[in-house]
Amino acid sequence: MPAKTAAQVVEAPERSPLPAGRNLLFLREEELRLAQDLLFFGYRDFTAGADEILAELGMGRAHHRVLHFVGRRPGITVGDLLGILGITKQSLGRVLQPLVEEGYVTQTPGRTDRRQRLLALTDKGAALERRLFERQRETVMRAYREAGPAAVEGFRRVMRGMMGEDARAACDLLGEPAR
Repeated sequence: MPAKTAAQVVEAPERSPLPAGRNLLFLREEELRLAQDLLFFGYRDFTAGADEILAELGMGRAHHRVLHFVGRRPGITVGDLLGILGITKQSLGRVLQPLVEEGYVTQTPGRTDRRQRLLALTDKGAALERRLFERQRETVMRAYREAGPAAVEGFRRVMRGMMGEDARAACDLLGEPAR
């Protein structure tokens, strides 16, 4: 049997006449592997446009994650950002320091605890974060439109179901309850 192309793998679920939840066929190993394939291919294509922009600036996905979450929550503490990203201080420092030095992010002392560092995007950082968001927004909008509202809600439930407690807590920090 010849190997399936990426396009064939992505199309496979749409051809299935079986409604999700009606039976347990969607829990078979092959269906779970297909889900994994879809996650890999979806993530690759979702990040491709932003990766191009970042590469032009000598940045990578770690920089994008910092810009995204600092932009989502201006004034976020370094500690909260560490919790969201699930990385060490040292790893964050390698990414954050150039963003600060190049004028994308500011660090200010905490209002009540001067040892805290509060992070915010500069105008330059906000413009870059917006540019990255707009590139990825088009991908998500197209997929949401093609799938329809019921599928979008199903997608959200699946993604929330895949999150561990730490990720759900991070969503709560951002004001997006992980139901």
